[in-house]
Amino acid sequence: MARDRQNSEEFVRPLRRLLVACLVLFLVGLFLVWRIDSPRVERLRVAIVDRVVPSFDWALTPFTKIADMVDAFQSYASLYEQNQELRRELQQMRAWRETALQLDQRNARLLDLNNVRLDPQLTFVTGVVMADVGSPFRQSVLLNVGARDGIQDGWATMDGLGLVGRIAGVGQTTSRVILLTDSNSRLPVTIQPSGQRALLTGDNSAAPPIEFLENPDMVRPGDRVVSSGDSGVFPAGLLVGQVAEGTDGRLRVRLAADYERLDFLRVLRARPVERIADPGQLLVPPVPFGSEALAAEPEPPEAPAQDGGSGG
Repeated sequence: MARDRQNSEEFVRPLRRLLVACLVLFLVGLFLVWRIDSPRVERLRVAIVDRVVPSFDWALTPFTKIADMVDAFQSYASLYEQNQELRRELQQMRAWRETALQLDQRNARLLDLNNVRLDPQLTFVTGVVMADVGSPFRQSVLLNVGARDGIQDGWATMDGLGLVGRIAGVGQTTSRVILLTDSNSRLPVTIQPSGQRALLTGDNSAAPPIEFLENPDMVRPGDRVVSSGDSGVFPAGLLVGQVAEGTDGRLRVRLAADYERLDFLRVLRARPVERIADPGQLLVPPVPFGSEALAAEPEPPEAPAQDGGSGG
């Protein structure tokens, strides 16, 4: 076995050397032919190229396919980046859509306020919210207006969109406002368009519940809630919010006032309610005593004077 392997190696080695030498000679000759500047050699080169190159299309096919695959992958990567960019723009458009809907709702609230005609004698004093003294058990804020500005206990406060609360404690230069969300707050309200009367009671939550409702079947989520003025403290017709159904199944009010941005509050000057002692005076005004309107009846006309003639 060792002799056979040795004999084969002795036979293959010279043959390998011969093939390498032939290949080198062929390449050198091809190089020389390709570099010779002669018309005959040039015609020979052209003939060789015309003969050999077209037959190498099958050899170039894999490289062509690979190049096409690279171009397709680059195109796919570009499409993926464009898709991601479109997704980001779509998310931004959704955010802008939500903002537009909120602005549309706020615009609708402002239009509702413009359509409501309040008492022309109902004026207001604008104050700046100095501090928020809210707690889990009490909801109130401090204003920089007080007794020197004519503020009195019980006056209603608004933020320009809806009712916020009432004055409960007046100092010389400051006053405290109890918010509608406070547990001590009670507000008689009217639900429109059904006209149902109810009581809005604060429970330290953002959406206080509605209690003592006359007919709950006539109330729907989205109905408008305004102050009824039954207590004599708040003027009637002030916007409070909209009816909403809570997670506990109770009817609650989504307040129109923006409690997250209470920077300025309007304190409404409430006119004292006129007390009527004599209901009969509402129809016929009283006549002052001693008036000439009800004086003695007009005197009858005097009889014409008769001339007394002397008989002659």
